[in-house]
Amino acid sequence: MTDLAIYDMDRTVTRRGTYTPFLIHCALRRAPWRLFFAPVVLVSMIAYVLKIISRGKLKEINHALLLGRSIHPRDLMPLVNEFANTTIAHGIRPGALKAIARDKAEGRRVIMATASYRLYAATIANRLGFDDTIGTNSVIGLDETVRAKIDGENCYGVAKLRMIARWLEHEGLTRAHVRFYSDHASDLPVFDWSDEPVAVNPHDRLLRLARLRGWRIEDWS
Repeated sequence: MTDLAIYDMDRTVTRRGTYTPFLIHCALRRAPWRLFFAPVVLVSMIAYVLKIISRGKLKEINHALLLGRSIHPRDLMPLVNEFANTTIAHGIRPGALKAIARDKAEGRRVIMATASYRLYAATIANRLGFDDTIGTNSVIGLDETVRAKIDGENCYGVAKLRMIARWLEHEGLTRAHVRFYSDHASDLPVFDWSDEPVAVNPHDRLLRLARLRGWRIEDWS
């Protein structure tokens, strides 16, 4: 039986979303001309809002436009490390650092569960002291290149709960007590599954839900 502390990343541990900033960072460092695709990126976002494409498809399109359809890890990892350095230095909520330290001191296994791509989220999580990262995975080609294609599910909504369950099974763990932190109501399936839901800097809908259900609310800013 294992006590777990599971954290969402974007706007929970970090001050802002990281996916688009990561892609822009990569484009600026590797191929600035890709920023000319920004209007297409905007169109794809509108298509997502209008429910013409899925959130996962939106990610794949923007990945292909700003980072390319494939990239070798030797070219990708310097970009990931630079982005992680900047995020750790300037983009982490102070309260998140305190919560991570507290959970580790209590003997909990500390896990990041994020809709962002694991290819960079895991580096950020490792540097913050997380024990493991559950995130959206990328297809890796036979030539070892990272493709602009999601491997499996986009780790969002109920899919995040399924991926946490698969991770527990893969690790051979049985949950004891689960504390879960997030800023967004899209994580409602995991909130409901957890034993101790914590709404962190919640947006309006989550704030209303947390108050209605008596969940703890924390300000990590």
